[in-house]
Amino acid sequence: MGTNPSEEAGKPLPALDDQTLAFVARVFGFARGGHARELGELLDQGLPANLRNERGDSLLMLAAYHGHGEAVRVLLEHGGDPNLGNDRGQTPLAAAAFKGEMEVVQRLLDAGALVDGCGPDGRTALMTAAMFGRTAIVDLLLARGASADTRDAGGNTAYDAALAMGAAETAEQLERAARRGG
Repeated sequence: MGTNPSEEAGKPLPALDDQTLAFVARVFGFARGGHARELGELLDQGLPANLRNERGDSLLMLAAYHGHGEAVRVLLEHGGDPNLGNDRGQTPLAAAAFKGEMEVVQRLLDAGALVDGCGPDGRTALMTAAMFGRTAIVDLLLARGASADTRDAGGNTAYDAALAMGAAETAEQLERAARRGG
């Protein structure tokens, strides 16, 4: 979100009325619930595709996290930023990897999501997928160029993250990929 001009001038923002607050809640509910048609109609009327809630979650982040591929498609087609992280630095790609949403991961990558994108903690989608045993997503991310050598802020790789979470299958998968050279 950009800075509001009235905040820059030191003026308080006007209070939002109940009707506006209800509308905003409904919009974010559409993203969480995968209501692609409703989102599309609102986006066609000028709703900002990168609208964010109080936690910095964009409409795309919520649709991705909840696995709604069609809503993700609509948001991306209307300019939703596949790399827009929330206030915790989590990206839509990492959210979809966490939830094991292969279709959403593919859509985000096809739309330009950075395969090794991360927030301040340095955790990539590959690390997240590895931690939670998402073998098919690990394969896809590696095939799309994800680096298994990237380290998070704590110095851990995707392999380390998988081991720490007891995800032996993805740890072995990453070990095999390293032996093959990719």
